[in-house]
Amino acid sequence: MTALDRFLRYVSIDTMSRSEIDEYPSTKGQRELLELLYKELREMGVPDVRQDKEYGCVYATIPSNRPEKTIPAIGFIAHVDTAEAMSGKDVKPRIIEDYDGGDIVLNREKNIITSVADFPEMKDMKGKTVVVTDGTTLLGSDDKSGVTEIMEMAAYFISHPEEVHGNICIAFTAEEETGRGVDHFDVAGFGAHFAYTVDGGRLGDMSDETFNAAGAKLVARGVSVHPGEGCGKLINALQVLMDMHALLPEDERPENTKEREGFFHLTDMSGNVEEAVAEYIIRDHDHKRFEEKKALFENCVRRINESYGRTVLEAAIYDQYYNMQEKLKNHPEVAGHLMAAMEKCGVKAVNTPIRGGTDGSRLSYMGLPCPNICTGGGNFHGKHEYLCVEEMMATIEILKALVREWAA
Repeated sequence: MTALDRFLRYVSIDTMSRSEIDEYPSTKGQRELLELLYKELREMGVPDVRQDKEYGCVYATIPSNRPEKTIPAIGFIAHVDTAEAMSGKDVKPRIIEDYDGGDIVLNREKNIITSVADFPEMKDMKGKTVVVTDGTTLLGSDDKSGVTEIMEMAAYFISHPEEVHGNICIAFTAEEETGRGVDHFDVAGFGAHFAYTVDGGRLGDMSDETFNAAGAKLVARGVSVHPGEGCGKLINALQVLMDMHALLPEDERPENTKEREGFFHLTDMSGNVEEAVAEYIIRDHDHKRFEEKKALFENCVRRINESYGRTVLEAAIYDQYYNMQEKLKNHPEVAGHLMAAMEKCGVKAVNTPIRGGTDGSRLSYMGLPCPNICTGGGNFHGKHEYLCVEEMMATIEILKALVREWAA
């Protein structure tokens, strides 16, 4: 089975996670793929494979073949779930060999086109093999490309016992897309000193820095009165939410920010005159600015209540994850070995701050320093998602080189 065959096998399983379902994993497809991975690892000869029967996560260890030598145990982690932003059911991948670098008609009948005007990075893959969708689903490269690459790396070291390595620890998780990916992660049982999430984008991309992240829920309570008699009586809960949103800085919305600039992002709003609810995410790479953003949000709530002369708006703000750089800066060798491994594979490392988070964000604060590695995919969470096969194969070589780098 080739790496591409393996990838296509994994994307055929619908593993969308559902944020409104409290169970872990939230969908049967995630458990189905996790059980398949458990079976495949055992069949390839990995001697230590185990699955958390309650939560489904799969852990495996390829033991050191030089026990007399002190080699740090390193880990590789990927998640099996896909985002709920678009369906991952009945994915119909199409393989384009020797891609010409132009627009790709995903679905002629529905006139769905991946255009280089909208996605100029596609031109970089001219002459390569790309896997795309039929425009009706996402592809699942996030993160089944990472799953595939870890499995291929594991198969290599199992079949090449002459290669010196320490303990190679592997984990496959669920629910990353809902933010609950490592809620039940067994750091101690995993056994790695350091780890890498294989969950990034273009070849060469790596990250040891993420946002600090919080979520916020607003509940506005109004007073419903017939609008013809509403003067001085009616309080429209929807208007309360709009007044609140207007107080937040317009230039600090995600559509107006880039690089390390943080933001307030309204993700959902629903309700009626009597009661309405809005949900936000709050992000910043700098922890001081992150705390200032949360304080500003709370101050805006107070201003709204003062303007109405009563409590019409309540807010609940909760931290989600923190910038993993605060932990990784104490272990520079973790990112350093990754950059060295990329260089030895002829790949230029591009260390960019993630405008989001990964399982590695939380794992780094759970005692497992964990930067992120590229996978060769892009345009995640939608119908224009793709995987470049050559970049996937190059990532597999980077994982092998990383094992060698730690064993040197």
